[in-house]
Amino acid sequence: MRVVVQRVSQASVKVDGEIAGEIGTGLLLFVGIEETDVHKDAEWLAQKIINLRIFGDEDGKMNRSVLDINGGILCISQFTLIADYRKGNRPSFIRAARPETAIPLFEYFKTELTKSQLNVQSGIFGADMKVSLLNDGPVTITMDSRP
Repeated sequence: MRVVVQRVSQASVKVDGEIAGEIGTGLLLFVGIEETDVHKDAEWLAQKIINLRIFGDEDGKMNRSVLDINGGILCISQFTLIADYRKGNRPSFIRAARPETAIPLFEYFKTELTKSQLNVQSGIFGADMKVSLLNDGPVTITMDSRP
Protein backbone atom coordinates (compact mmCIF):
# COMPACT_ATOMS: atom_id res chain seq x y z
CA MET A 1 0.00 0.00 0.00
CA ARG A 2 1.11 3.51 -0.69
CA VAL A 3 -0.35 6.49 1.15
CA VAL A 4 0.29 10.17 0.59
CA VAL A 5 -0.30 11.91 3.92
CA GLN A 6 -1.05 15.63 3.92
CA ARG A 7 -1.44 17.74 7.03
CA VAL A 8 -4.45 19.98 6.44
CA SER A 9 -6.36 22.80 8.09
CA GLN A 10 -9.43 21.54 6.24
CA ALA A 11 -10.30 19.11 3.46
CA SER A 12 -13.40 17.88 1.68
CA VAL A 13 -14.39 15.61 -1.17
CA LYS A 14 -17.39 16.00 -3.46
CA VAL A 15 -19.03 13.37 -5.65
CA ASP A 16 -21.62 14.56 -8.17
CA GLY A 17 -21.56 18.00 -6.54
CA GLU A 18 -22.43 16.64 -3.09
CA ILE A 19 -20.02 16.54 -0.14
CA ALA A 20 -19.13 12.91 0.57
CA GLY A 21 -16.68 13.66 3.38
CA GLU A 22 -15.06 16.63 5.09
CA ILE A 23 -12.78 17.37 8.01
CA GLY A 24 -11.24 20.34 9.77
CA THR A 25 -7.68 20.12 11.07
CA GLY A 26 -6.21 16.69 10.48
CA LEU A 27 -4.88 14.39 7.79
CA LEU A 28 -5.87 13.95 4.16
CA LEU A 29 -4.84 10.48 2.97
CA PHE A 30 -4.58 9.44 -0.66
CA VAL A 31 -4.52 5.63 -0.61
CA GLY A 32 -3.19 3.36 -3.37
CA ILE A 33 -3.58 -0.41 -3.10
CA GLU A 34 -1.52 -3.01 -4.96
CA GLU A 35 -2.66 -6.53 -5.88
CA THR A 36 -0.21 -8.01 -3.37
CA ASP A 37 -1.39 -5.92 -0.39
CA VAL A 38 -2.97 -7.67 2.58
CA HIS A 39 -4.56 -6.77 5.94
CA LYS A 40 -1.15 -6.58 7.60
CA ASP A 41 -0.19 -3.72 5.24
CA ALA A 42 -3.34 -1.79 6.17
CA GLU A 43 -2.87 -2.40 9.89
CA TRP A 44 0.77 -1.27 9.88
CA LEU A 45 0.06 1.89 7.88
CA ALA A 46 -2.99 2.81 9.97
CA GLN A 47 -0.94 2.61 13.18
CA LYS A 48 1.95 4.56 11.67
CA ILE A 49 -0.37 7.27 10.38
CA ILE A 50 -2.40 7.87 13.54
CA ASN A 51 0.81 8.08 15.58
CA LEU A 52 2.80 10.14 13.07
CA ARG A 53 4.00 13.25 14.92
CA ILE A 54 3.61 16.00 12.32
CA PHE A 55 1.49 18.56 14.19
CA GLY A 56 3.07 21.42 16.09
CA ASP A 57 3.39 21.53 19.86
CA GLU A 58 3.46 24.70 21.99
CA ASP A 59 7.02 25.38 20.76
CA GLY A 60 6.08 24.92 17.12
CA LYS A 61 7.94 21.61 16.81
CA MET A 62 6.32 18.67 15.05
CA ASN A 63 5.70 16.61 18.19
CA ARG A 64 1.97 15.87 18.11
CA SER A 65 0.01 13.22 16.25
CA VAL A 66 -3.49 13.45 14.82
CA LEU A 67 -4.54 11.53 17.96
CA ASP A 68 -2.94 14.15 20.21
CA ILE A 69 -4.84 16.99 18.56
CA ASN A 70 -8.08 14.98 18.15
CA GLY A 71 -8.01 15.77 14.43
CA GLY A 72 -9.95 14.30 11.57
CA ILE A 73 -8.91 11.93 8.79
CA LEU A 74 -10.19 12.05 5.22
CA CYS A 75 -9.34 8.96 3.11
CA ILE A 76 -9.40 9.08 -0.68
CA SER A 77 -8.81 5.95 -2.77
CA GLN A 78 -6.38 6.69 -5.58
CA PHE A 79 -5.17 3.82 -7.77
CA THR A 80 -2.92 6.20 -9.73
CA LEU A 81 -0.47 6.13 -6.80
CA ILE A 82 0.49 2.66 -8.00
CA ALA A 83 1.47 3.90 -11.47
CA ASP A 84 4.55 2.44 -13.16
CA TYR A 85 6.00 5.31 -15.17
CA ARG A 86 9.45 3.89 -15.96
CA LYS A 87 8.70 2.68 -19.49
CA GLY A 88 7.25 5.04 -22.09
CA ASN A 89 5.15 8.10 -21.38
CA ARG A 90 1.83 6.49 -20.56
CA PRO A 91 1.72 5.18 -16.98
CA SER A 92 0.78 1.56 -16.40
CA PHE A 93 -1.54 0.63 -13.57
CA ILE A 94 -1.09 -3.14 -13.88
CA ARG A 95 0.09 -3.45 -10.25
CA ALA A 96 -2.96 -1.62 -8.88
CA ALA A 97 -5.45 -3.89 -7.17
CA ARG A 98 -8.67 -4.60 -9.01
CA PRO A 99 -11.85 -3.35 -7.28
CA GLU A 100 -12.79 -6.81 -5.93
CA THR A 101 -9.50 -6.79 -3.97
CA ALA A 102 -9.04 -3.06 -3.38
CA ILE A 103 -12.50 -2.16 -2.05
CA PRO A 104 -12.48 -4.62 0.89
CA LEU A 105 -8.89 -3.67 1.77
CA PHE A 106 -9.67 0.06 1.57
CA GLU A 107 -12.68 -0.49 3.86
CA TYR A 108 -10.51 -2.51 6.25
CA PHE A 109 -7.92 0.30 6.31
CA LYS A 110 -10.65 2.81 7.21
CA THR A 111 -11.90 0.48 9.95
CA GLU A 112 -8.38 0.28 11.39
CA LEU A 113 -8.18 4.09 11.42
CA THR A 114 -11.63 4.32 13.05
CA LYS A 115 -10.42 2.22 16.00
CA SER A 116 -8.58 5.39 17.08
CA GLN A 117 -11.98 6.99 17.87
CA LEU A 118 -11.13 9.87 15.50
CA ASN A 119 -13.53 11.29 12.93
CA VAL A 120 -12.70 9.26 9.79
CA GLN A 121 -14.39 10.32 6.56
CA SER A 122 -13.88 9.14 2.98
CA GLY A 123 -14.75 9.62 -0.61
CA ILE A 124 -16.52 6.98 -2.68
CA PHE A 125 -14.31 4.27 -4.11
CA GLY A 126 -14.08 4.47 -7.90
CA ALA A 127 -16.12 7.65 -8.16
CA ASP A 128 -15.04 10.82 -9.94
CA MET A 129 -14.10 12.83 -6.86
CA LYS A 130 -13.30 16.52 -6.47
CA VAL A 131 -10.95 17.00 -3.52
CA SER A 132 -10.41 20.39 -1.90
CA LEU A 133 -7.82 21.03 0.76
CA LEU A 134 -5.94 23.69 2.62
CA ASN A 135 -2.51 22.11 3.08
CA ASP A 136 -0.98 23.16 6.39
CA GLY A 137 2.76 23.79 6.21
CA PRO A 138 2.81 22.31 3.65
CA VAL A 139 3.53 18.94 5.19
CA THR A 140 3.28 16.01 2.77
CA ILE A 141 4.73 12.56 3.45
CA THR A 142 4.65 9.47 1.23
CA MET A 143 4.42 6.16 3.07
CA ASP A 144 4.71 2.60 1.77
CA SER A 145 3.80 -0.53 3.68
CA ARG A 146 6.76 -2.32 2.10
CA PRO A 147 10.14 -1.11 0.85
